Amino acid sequence: MPTDPTIAVIGGGVAGLGPAWQLARRGLSVTLFERDHVGAGASRRAAGMLAPTAEVTFEEVELLRLGQQSLQMYPRWIDELGETTDVDIDYRREGTLIVAVDRDDAEALEHLYRYHRRLDLPVQRLLGEEARKLEPGLSPRVNYALFTPGDHQIDPIRMVQAMAEAFLSAGGTLHENSAASEVIVTDGALEGLRLEDGRLIEADHVVVAAGAWSGQLEGLPAGVLPHVRPVRGQMLVVELGEPPIVEHVIRAPDAYLAPKSDGRLLIGSTMEERGFDPRLTAGGLYDILDGAWEAVPGIYDAHVLDMWTGFRPVSLANQPIIGPTSIDGLFLSVGHGRNGIVLTPATAYGLAETIATGRAPDYLEPFLPR
Repeated sequence: MPTDPTIAVIGGGVAGLGPAWQLARRGLSVTLFERDHVGAGASRRAAGMLAPTAEVTFEEVELLRLGQQSLQMYPRWIDELGETTDVDIDYRREGTLIVAVDRDDAEALEHLYRYHRRLDLPVQRLLGEEARKLEPGLSPRVNYALFTPGDHQIDPIRMVQAMAEAFLSAGGTLHENSAASEVIVTDGALEGLRLEDGRLIEADHVVVAAGAWSGQLEGLPAGVLPHVRPVRGQMLVVELGEPPIVEHVIRAPDAYLAPKSDGRLLIGSTMEERGFDPRLTAGGLYDILDGAWEAVPGIYDAHVLDMWTGFRPVSLANQPIIGPTSIDGLFLSVGHGRNGIVLTPATAYGLAETIATGRAPDYLEPFLPR
């Protein structure tokens, strides 16, 4: 690497803010450009579940292992945030309950349980009565459940705030409301980036981490930036109540419920191919409410606090792309989809190490740009 290289990061969500902070902690000169305010995209719209076990899907073992690796990094991550900020990111360790509400759901969960056991994942199989001992508010229809005690959660709004404070404290420079429009590559050599207001920013290294908006950047040769599309998710927030409606993350067949320590209960989320349409729909909200009510009837009388849409950045391979490209000095941190929050430490530490040392850690190997 050149002496005292300058690094420009495009995107202020966790996929960009995390590596930017870790690079600044190493004493490097890092400037981050965010089109809105930090975390305004998918990061602040997430539920904050750190659930690689509960969310494992068939044929995605490499992604599962990366999620597990990242979850193991969270205690270190929290300790480092605590060195420079007093923000409590609401790290909770109660585990996740995955519940079935009919016979078909139970059969699907039993199939998932066998897959968990084949991968040697920590999971417990519960009958309905056993599940209601953990969560008395579960519907009498819940006849079967899996409990994954190793899955945790955080509050993504608080974590983004903590990360931004830590980045600035480490000497990083943050420009909000400063959208990048173009990565400047001349004759195959990286020169920097151009902002929408026309300003040119010279940089030795550029990290593209603009989430679902990454594909709107101009200037990159064909094939350098993989296709990443927005997948819309609708979510609503209700009062958790006292006593709380639930105390664990609940994953039902058609919705999930994530309780937060500040008295909110997040209910989500749809998966919709609607481009960048930010509008809430009656059908989308109905689907997640109905799915949550089937599992936890007590939400019927809960007071609604908020609702929103977000855009997950999803790659064609349904996995993140993290690391150096064929253009010297250009790096990617894109395509995290629904896993951006759980993968935050692994992305941050791994990409920072790659940029600072020129060598990617082994756990990033399956996710390097090809």
